[in-house]
Amino acid sequence: MELPQIDDYQHLFLNDVPLIDVRAPVEFSQGAFPSAHNLPLMEDDERHQVGIHYKEHGQGEAIALGHELVSGNARQDRINKWASFAQQNPSGALYCFRGGLRSKISQQWIHESTGILYPRITGGYKALRLFLLQKLEKSAGLISPIILGGQTGSGKTLFLQQIKQQVDLEGIFNHRGSAFGKHALPQPSQIDIENNLSITLLKHLHNKITRLLLEDEAANIGSRRIPPVLMQVITSSPLVVLEVAFEQRVNNIFQEYIVDSLAEYQAIHGTFVGFQNWSSNLLLAVDNIKRRLGGSRYQELKALMEHAIEQHATHHDKEQHREWITYLLKEYYDPMYSYQLDKKVDRVMFRGEPEAVLDYLAQQDIT
Repeated sequence: MELPQIDDYQHLFLNDVPLIDVRAPVEFSQGAFPSAHNLPLMEDDERHQVGIHYKEHGQGEAIALGHELVSGNARQDRINKWASFAQQNPSGALYCFRGGLRSKISQQWIHESTGILYPRITGGYKALRLFLLQKLEKSAGLISPIILGGQTGSGKTLFLQQIKQQVDLEGIFNHRGSAFGKHALPQPSQIDIENNLSITLLKHLHNKITRLLLEDEAANIGSRRIPPVLMQVITSSPLVVLEVAFEQRVNNIFQEYIVDSLAEYQAIHGTFVGFQNWSSNLLLAVDNIKRRLGGSRYQELKALMEHAIEQHATHHDKEQHREWITYLLKEYYDPMYSYQLDKKVDRVMFRGEPEAVLDYLAQQDIT
């Protein structure tokens, strides 16, 4: 019998349809979709063996080897996982790389084992990825954003979270955007980021929302880049500047980079190792901006940070971190931001404290 297929890609992404990705784990790690779960037909080593066999002996022999490798208990274990997922997510679908043999086999085995007609996605991962790339290109030209600027520590990300009509770039990139912005868990792949961005814009436009707030960012956030088509929009759109008192900015950075970040590292790695990893990351971040700081400022900043880390570790005194934060803002971030803002001054439409900026955005139909 002919098993069902689905080719309404927009429906899949707008509705966060649960997806089974039957590609090998190495393929999944290079790029996937937010609602996808990797339940592979073949593990990495099995796929590697089949690939070699295909080159040396042709498709028929490769398929035979695949069936030999994924048989018995291994086959039943994979069927059980697919069946469990299908039963828990009856509106879902599955895919492989091109919507070909691997997804057909998985689909057939699910049906034979459970009677469930679980649809496979026409064209597979490759077609879904192409759809999102094309949509990203188109969506970037349809939005009319306002860009949120402000000095380091102004609380732009927290402010952004008060707005429904927004795109949280730092959330999507899993990075705070500065040299010190690395999280405890690694950033998503560049492909995952592009897919997520495209889906986010697709949902806004489907809801007829073109007025959006995006944070002012450099072309790279951490080790990942903003797609050029979106970066072009960011650098040419109107700018609003959040103005926050210096002490509040120090408090914001202290909370985010000391209290919250340390808690994140320790939740993942444990109290001791978490502290070691977190503090090492701070020191590495200083090393990474050494050239821009210059020798004397680098030495002074690093000494302040090392002293704060030592006091924190031995006396549980976090307050010493405020000294290096203050120095970093005054000696590095504030002069750099003033220089950068001078080049964007013709785009600045409004500047003010958070409440005033909220009112201004409401007048611009961004809430």
